[in-house]
Amino acid sequence: MSSDVRFTDFKSDKQPTWCPGCGDFGTMNGMMKALANTGNSPDDTFVVAGIGCSGKIGTYMRSYALHGVHGRALPVGTGVKLANPDLEVMVAGGDGDGYSIGAGHFVHAVRRNVDMTYVVMDNRIYGLTKGQFSPTSREDFETSTSPEGTKQTPVNPLALAHAAGGSFIAQSFSSDAMRHTEIVEAAIEHDGFSLVNVFSPCVTFNDVDTYDYFRDSLVDLGDEDVDHDPTDPEQAKAVITDRETEYMGVLYQDEDSVPYGERMGIDEPMTDIPDGAPENATDLVREFY
Repeated sequence: MSSDVRFTDFKSDKQPTWCPGCGDFGTMNGMMKALANTGNSPDDTFVVAGIGCSGKIGTYMRSYALHGVHGRALPVGTGVKLANPDLEVMVAGGDGDGYSIGAGHFVHAVRRNVDMTYVVMDNRIYGLTKGQFSPTSREDFETSTSPEGTKQTPVNPLALAHAAGGSFIAQSFSSDAMRHTEIVEAAIEHDGFSLVNVFSPCVTFNDVDTYDYFRDSLVDLGDEDVDHDPTDPEQAKAVITDRETEYMGVLYQDEDSVPYGERMGIDEPMTDIPDGAPENATDLVREFY
């Protein structure tokens, strides 16, 4: 950890190829600022990315990074954190990557409560594959694959996380730079698995869930005139399951959360591998071959 790190230290020399105006720019900048503000450095940070527009983020951030396969970023992040607890692990993905093919991994990563942060860039559409509907698209959202609407109830990722026993559930908006950074900071500092679902508008294929829509609709749970205690399970459940209002802020946090690694007694890196084969390895191989 270092107090001398600036968020620009996390910028790589690769220029993003996202569409001009893409919400992922703001999402990534907030992640870098939050990492620097919490005392992390590129040398102690590992970013795991999935597939989709968001999957490029590991190229644009200077840190250890791995670009995984579709829906499998969370298992990789879990392995990295358990192998080296000293690393700050951030997993980045999109709503299609995380809540469709990756939904099974998402639920189990939440319940294991491994100490890492999962930032999901939720634009409610498949952007990289040219505008098909995603798991979080509205029921009446018209796309090339849903010309008459999806006719499906959108996935509520916050409710999935809550039902799986999530210990930190939050939502932010990529355009609100300061608030987004604050929320990601809180996620990083939480002991356990942290979900930050980020409204990150797609300016090319989604003309419904726009910057203007979120600016007009979002209710910030951190505002002084909003009465919300994120440590109260009943209040958290009420806002998480509310499909009428779009919320921003920390919806739920278990302050008594104990991360998986601590429960399992994993407190040292497993990076020192002894020379030679493990004891009895030859006998084990002969047993099966």
